[in-house]
Amino acid sequence: MNASSEFGPELRRRRLAAGLTLTRLAELLNYSKGHLSKIECGRKVPPPDLARRCDACLGAGGELEVLAPSGTANGRETGVDGGPSGDESPLLRVDRDGVRWPGGLGRRQLLAAGATSVLGLGVAGIGAPRPGDSAVAAGAMPDGAPADLAPVGIFRAQFDQMRLLGQSVDPVLLLPMLTVQTHTLRELAVQAATAERTELLTLAARYAEYAGWMAQESGDNQSALWWTARAVELAEAGGDRHLASYALVRRALVTFYAGDASQTVELVAAAQDGRLPPRIRGLAAQREAQGHALAGDRTASFRSLDRARELLARAAADDGTGEPVLGTGNLADPAAMVTGWCLHDLGHPAQAAEVLDRECPRIPPHAVRSRARYGLRRSLAHAAAGEVEHACALAAELLPSVTVLRSATITTDVARLARELTRFRANRAVLDLQPALAGALHPRQP
Repeated sequence: MNASSEFGPELRRRRLAAGLTLTRLAELLNYSKGHLSKIECGRKVPPPDLARRCDACLGAGGELEVLAPSGTANGRETGVDGGPSGDESPLLRVDRDGVRWPGGLGRRQLLAAGATSVLGLGVAGIGAPRPGDSAVAAGAMPDGAPADLAPVGIFRAQFDQMRLLGQSVDPVLLLPMLTVQTHTLRELAVQAATAERTELLTLAARYAEYAGWMAQESGDNQSALWWTARAVELAEAGGDRHLASYALVRRALVTFYAGDASQTVELVAAAQDGRLPPRIRGLAAQREAQGHALAGDRTASFRSLDRARELLARAAADDGTGEPVLGTGNLADPAAMVTGWCLHDLGHPAQAAEVLDRECPRIPPHAVRSRARYGLRRSLAHAAAGEVEHACALAAELLPSVTVLRSATITTDVARLARELTRFRANRAVLDLQPALAGALHPRQP
C-alpha cells in the first residue's frame, strides 16, 4: 500500500480513537459526510487542504498529513514553477557588449523604457517630500546639492516610485525599467568617486532585488533567482554583506510557493545569524514559520513567529537610516498577518479568518497588490471555515484588481479559493462569483 491508500484507514482509526462520529467530523471540517465516507473507504483522494485540516482537527501532529496523495509537496499544490536556479534565465539575452537584457529586448528598447520611466515618474515632478521622508528619499543630498545634480538622490526617489507602481500594475511592465535603471546605476558607479560608488552600487542592488520580486510575480522563478543573485553581487561590490542573507529569504519564498516546506526552512537557517540586522533575521524567522506551518508543525511555527515579532519590533524602533525597507512596508504588523496565513496552512481556518479580519483593513488603500494578496487569503480562510457567502463577498471586491495585477503568486491563492468553493457550487453566491474567478484565473492577454 502506498501512502495515498493508507490515508483513509488512518483517518478512520484516528476519528474513532477521538470518539468522533463521521457526522461530527464532517461538521468540524465543513465537509459533507458522504465525501468523508468515500475518503475513509479509499474511493476518493483527499484534497491537500482537507488532509491538513483533518490532521489539525484530530491532533495528528503531521502524521496524517504525510499520508496525503503524492504529486504535491508537503500537501500544497505547486502554484508557480519551482524552476532551476541556474545562472542564465530564458528571459535574458546577452548583447554584443556582454550586457544581459530581459525579454529579448534590445538596448534601444530598454533605453527608451528608461527614458519613459524618468519622464513618467517625473524626476522633475517628484514633488515636496512627505512627512518622514529622508533627505535622500526626497532627492536632496546631505550637502545641499541640487536634487537634479544628485544621481543617488534621483534614483533613490525613483526607486520609491517603482515600488509604488509595483503595487498596482502588471509586473512585466516594470521589468524593463528596473533593468535599465540597474544597469545605469552600475555604469555610473564605475565612473564615480569611491564614496558615491558605494551608494550607487548598493542602490543598484536594491533595484536588482526588486526586479527579482517582480520576475517572481510575473511567474518566472528562474529569472527571479537570477536577479536575486545579481543583487547579491552588486551589494557585495558596494560593501553590503547583508543582502546575501536576505537573498536566502527571497529564495525561500520561491520554494514556499512551490510547496517545499523543508527547503524553505533550510534556506532561511543561515539568515538568522545574530550578527545580522534585526529586520533580516525577523523576515527569515517569518519565512521559517511559514515553512513549519506548511509541514504541519504548529509548535515550531509559533516559536518562529514569536521570534519574528520581537525582531521586527526591534528593527522598527531602530529604523532611521532612510534606506529602502527590505520586504513589504505596507503591513502594520507583519508577524500578525503571517500568523493568520500560518493558521490556515496548519488547518485552523476559523482562527486564521479571525486574525486576517483584524489585520487586512489596516493595509493602506494604495497598496493594491498587498490588499489583494492578503484579502484573498482572508476570503480563503472564511471559505474553508464554511462562511461561504462572506468569503464570496470579500473575493468579489478583490478579483477585478487581480486581473490587472497579473500576479503569479496571487493567482495561486485564487486557484485555491476556486477549489475550496467547488464544494459549494450550488450556492448562489458561489455561482455569482464564477465569472470573476474565471477572469482572474485566465485573464485576457493585453
